[in-house]
Amino acid sequence: MEVVIGVDIGSLGTKTVILNNEGKILSYDIVASGFDYKNAAEQSIANALKIAGCTIDDVNYIVSTGYGRGVLAASAIADKEVTEIICHAKGAHMLFPDVRTIIDIGGQDSKIIRISDNGAVLNFVMNDKCAAGTGRFLEVMSSALSVELTELGDLMLSSEKVVPISSMCTVFAESEVISLFAEGVDKADIAAGIYRAIARRVTGLVGQIISKTGQVTMTGGVAKSKGMIKALEKSLGIELVVAEEPQIMGALGAALIAHEKFYLSNP
Repeated sequence: MEVVIGVDIGSLGTKTVILNNEGKILSYDIVASGFDYKNAAEQSIANALKIAGCTIDDVNYIVSTGYGRGVLAASAIADKEVTEIICHAKGAHMLFPDVRTIIDIGGQDSKIIRISDNGAVLNFVMNDKCAAGTGRFLEVMSSALSVELTELGDLMLSSEKVVPISSMCTVFAESEVISLFAEGVDKADIAAGIYRAIARRVTGLVGQIISKTGQVTMTGGVAKSKGMIKALEKSLGIELVVAEEPQIMGALGAALIAHEKFYLSNP
C-alpha cells in the first residue's frame, strides 16, 4: 500500500491524516500536542498508520503544517512544510466545494480565510496577538466555571438569558466570569455570554473579508462546540457548514498537498 501523510501540529492538538494513492482518506488521528511537538507528531502518525493498516515503509511523502510545522521539517520527518492558511483552504475545498469563507478557531489564534472557486487563498485576516476568542480562551472560561470544556457548549444551549461578558481580555474575562458565578448567576447564562462575546469578536473579523457568495465553514477544535456554532450563526445571520471532524481540516489539506507533490512529480 502506498500512502501520503499530512500532519497539523497545533499549539494544543496534533492531527494526522493519511491518504492512499487515489487521494482517499484512510485514517486520521488527534493527540494533545503537549510540550514536545516532535513526540506528539510521531505518536499521531503511528496511531494513524495503525488505524490505516500501514507501516512507515508505506509512506511516500509527508507535509507538515500548523504552529509546530518547522519541527518536523527540521528533523527530516516531513518532506515539506506549508502554512496552515493554505492547508485549511485545501481541506475545506475538498469537503465543501461551494465554500468561499473559512472560519478557523484554533488553540491560540483565529483566522478568517477567503478562497476562490478552485480553493486558492484570496485573502485572510488573523488574530494571533492574544488568546481572546480562541480555544485557550474557552479553556480558561470553562475552568472559571468549574466545568469541562466539552460541557460548556451544552450549557450554553440550555441558557434562558444571555449574560453579557464585557471584556474579551482573557485575564479580565476570567475575573468577570468568576464574579458572576459568585453572585449566583446561572452557569448556562454565563456560558451563553461567553460564546456570544466570542461570536461578536469573530464576526468583526469575518466582516472584513467574507465572500458575498458561497458557503461559510468553520474549522478547528472549537467548531465541535454546538454552542459556538449556534452563537456564530446567530451573529452572522447565516448557516454554517461544518465537517464531521472539523479539527483535521489543516491536516487533510497538508495530506492533499503531499499527494499532489508526490504523485504529480512521480506520475
